[in-house]
Amino acid sequence: MNANNILEFFYVLMGLIMLFASIESFRDKENPARIGTGLFWLILAVIFAAGKLLPSFVIGILVVLMGLLSLFKQIKVGRIKEVDVKVAEKSAKRLGGWLFFPSIILAILSVLIGQFTSLGGQVGIGIASVVSLIIAMIMTKSSAKTTYHDSERMVRSVGTAGVLPQLLATLGVVFTASGIGNLISKSISGVFPVGNHLLGVILYCVSMAIFTMIMGNAFAAFAVITAGIGIPFVVMQGGSPIVVAALGMTCGYCGTLLTPMAANFNSLPVALMEMKDNLGVIKQQVPIALSLLVIQIAIMYVLAF
Repeated sequence: MNANNILEFFYVLMGLIMLFASIESFRDKENPARIGTGLFWLILAVIFAAGKLLPSFVIGILVVLMGLLSLFKQIKVGRIKEVDVKVAEKSAKRLGGWLFFPSIILAILSVLIGQFTSLGGQVGIGIASVVSLIIAMIMTKSSAKTTYHDSERMVRSVGTAGVLPQLLATLGVVFTASGIGNLISKSISGVFPVGNHLLGVILYCVSMAIFTMIMGNAFAAFAVITAGIGIPFVVMQGGSPIVVAALGMTCGYCGTLLTPMAANFNSLPVALMEMKDNLGVIKQQVPIALSLLVIQIAIMYVLAF
């Protein structure tokens, strides 16, 4: 079967989960913004499930509508069905360390499919996720109803932050297409001298981290900063493209640890664990991120030239 068709199937499944969130949002009569919240998740469900069939212009309008709902504060989490603490504790005691088994299967199976088949990593993650879900349901003896509520609760708990990674990745493509990388290169070349290997590496690595903090996504920052700084200041000065590209991305990940814009890494845990400090995750990651950035700079300087 074609990998793209399988991937499309998983997009439909994700749209279905968004639909669950929409249904429960509409049903939440205690939420003063239940109509707007339900519409938000319904629109997102349509985009995920039927995006391939809709014209790009229509998709653009739907995204703008989602933005307007957020702008006018018509999206609120509302009342979410709570987890039965007694049942959860009973299952945790019964399973013990085996609770992590579905997560381990997800990781291993994703890597195996991505590395040893022609399906690719995205399809691998999709297949592994479904297999892990089935294993988790069997292990915990969960019903379809429980799975339904757990799925929609997770989506609604994350809220609009769950859409941020997709939007930021799109923003990176727009920035690259509009020539922002070339503009950055021309601006910096007038200030920093070309030819200094160490300075070029520091400039590239730090820029990757900073731009990732702004964009919230290392993939979005990579295309722009590599084109504007990495290639002219490091690669064209004799740096190995493979080393520069690999370590440049990890420098971007250092920036990911430092920004609330990286919602899936830093805002999602805050929402799921109901932390009082919205920046609590980031504060714990600052020393690690800065230390890793320095290490990445040193490694790139040594290995790239």
